[in-house]
Amino acid sequence: MEPPTSYDPTFSNQSRSNARKMAYRVVVLVVIVAFAPVVPNVAGEPWRACGYTGNYEPKSRYLTNLKSISAALPGNASASPDLFATAADVGAIPEQVSALALCRGDSDPASCRSCLSQAFRTLPDACPGSKDATIFYDKCTLHYSNIHFLTDDGSWPNQHLLEANSIKVRSEPDRFQLVVAALLNATADYAAATRRRYAAGEADFNQEYPKVYSLAQCTPDLTPVRCRSCLADITAATLSWYGSRIGARTLAVRCTFRYESAPFISGPLMVSLGGTPGAPAPAPAAVVPRTPAATRGPKYSVPVMVPVVMLPILAAITLVACLCLWRRSRPVTKGKQTYESYPTGGEEGMESVDSMLMDISALRSATGDFAESNKLGEGGFGAVYKGTLPDGSDIAVKRLSKSSTQGVEQLKNEIALVAKLKHKNLVSLVGVCLEQQERLLVYEFAPNRSLDLILFDTVKREQLDWEKRYKIVNGIARGLQYLHEDSHLKVVHRDLKANNILLDANMNPKISDFGLARIFDRDQIQGVTNHVVGTYGYMAPEYLMRGNYSVKSDVFSFGVMVLEILTGRRNRRSSNCQQSEDLLAMVWEHWNAGRVSETIDPVMNGVFSEGDARRCVQIALLCVQDNPVDRPVMSSVVMMLGRDTVSLQVPSKPEFFGRNNGGAKPGIASDASTVSVQLG
Repeated sequence: MEPPTSYDPTFSNQSRSNARKMAYRVVVLVVIVAFAPVVPNVAGEPWRACGYTGNYEPKSRYLTNLKSISAALPGNASASPDLFATAADVGAIPEQVSALALCRGDSDPASCRSCLSQAFRTLPDACPGSKDATIFYDKCTLHYSNIHFLTDDGSWPNQHLLEANSIKVRSEPDRFQLVVAALLNATADYAAATRRRYAAGEADFNQEYPKVYSLAQCTPDLTPVRCRSCLADITAATLSWYGSRIGARTLAVRCTFRYESAPFISGPLMVSLGGTPGAPAPAPAAVVPRTPAATRGPKYSVPVMVPVVMLPILAAITLVACLCLWRRSRPVTKGKQTYESYPTGGEEGMESVDSMLMDISALRSATGDFAESNKLGEGGFGAVYKGTLPDGSDIAVKRLSKSSTQGVEQLKNEIALVAKLKHKNLVSLVGVCLEQQERLLVYEFAPNRSLDLILFDTVKREQLDWEKRYKIVNGIARGLQYLHEDSHLKVVHRDLKANNILLDANMNPKISDFGLARIFDRDQIQGVTNHVVGTYGYMAPEYLMRGNYSVKSDVFSFGVMVLEILTGRRNRRSSNCQQSEDLLAMVWEHWNAGRVSETIDPVMNGVFSEGDARRCVQIALLCVQDNPVDRPVMSSVVMMLGRDTVSLQVPSKPEFFGRNNGGAKPGIASDASTVSVQLG
């Protein structure tokens, strides 16, 4: 039997106004209550909801992207301590896919992976050709869509399942509802306050009632406030329909609750409510309505009847809401220049770029018409030139090669990102020029150029004493903390390496080159791509092997850089990548044996604090752990670097390069240049 759902294919993103969000949520609640009948789940089969946001062909790129996600997401979720994983915007519009996978909080990793793998096998057939679909198993939920829904603004996919046992309590049914409401509210409060956004509980207020067990869960990427709000919404919208039934549940993509008179939780119970027989039950929250008493009946699910006269009214409300909320992204034009919709905020982002537009003639004059003598370096995107503006300030001009198609996309990404990021350890964008078929980015000039040009030069590296190296490590850490945690955007750089760290006149580090960076929603955990782009030797194992990237993949790259800064050794050779294994393994073995000082760059002639060196090496080894969960976040790294009193965990031996014998995957070069590979 096909399970019924309530579904509205339109939902807002973060750029929509608060008024539209409120209108949307009102309509959602109306649709949930009016159109969500309850029918039995036959033989434990899953429930599914097929959306209406478009269809894909059997051999389309959308299906390829979906298969790529299905290969990674079950493993990512089961490996996560929260049993949760997402994939954001995999592929290019209009074949782009986002997905969410969540297992019930009392599941174990093996059953979680099995459930989600089955969900990925079942859902495309259950919703053939549908680009937007959801499946609810008892122990896991899977949702994918061609619309980006991984936001924390309170407007999410609204597929809901309602199911209830029709057996009702005979004695004081109103009071039983209060018991259930109190238990669900307490369980929801506890769930919202935990990192996993999950809680289970029990209530036994009166011997006349059966003991009641409860569960509340949200996706862990929601904030506590959003989680509690989500649970309050579905409780208020559906609990009154359950009346005094002894068991029921409401499943939604972002949150769920359930209560039963028989145990159904396999894990521990966090909430316990009880009292003496006859004692009054605690009052429920105001959002929970009460319903009249009902009589006992046989155990089967009962459909909720909707008056036919309501259907035209509700349909009209829904149609008006859809028309009000529907908004297509459009390019913003100025003269002959067109700025596409960049990922950092639409028109507002473009206004900031407009304010930095520079004249091509001024830049030609500043760089001597891009004279070869002013060239600072060259990469896959093109060349960088030194220039001097009329006011005497020095600049670095990044000039995109006209033959570089990939560089165009990287340039757009960099404009959109760097224009909005301000930190002393990030390179500052001074201006932009998009005239006469030129694509130029103008940055502050870093007199000491990139870190790798000094660190790996046999003569210049002597400038880097212990104090300077420690300052560089700290500065990079603080810049990353800003990108990951402190800025109004949450940015994953994806190409951190020594030659993307610029040094100013005082050897202060500045993170540069945001061409491969990606913006995350504030509580987003990770992204997935089947086109891995980066630099071998710095890429985290989960990114290189499966295309999973996150702030933790940046942490891995940071750890590699720290080891390079401390030892003065590259993490790879241009002709032989075997040293990738040598550096990480060698440093760990010396640290484990208590001989850290033997790994420190010999050009410092032993002038450094062995205790500080050991601490830095230990922090770096924690950052290059194989499992992303074992790596610290950057705020913790900054704290560990700045305080000797903070105790450090003991790292495990980095095994990634050793397992792969230092070799790259097919299609990935082993030199210092940025490389790419197609997975799958």
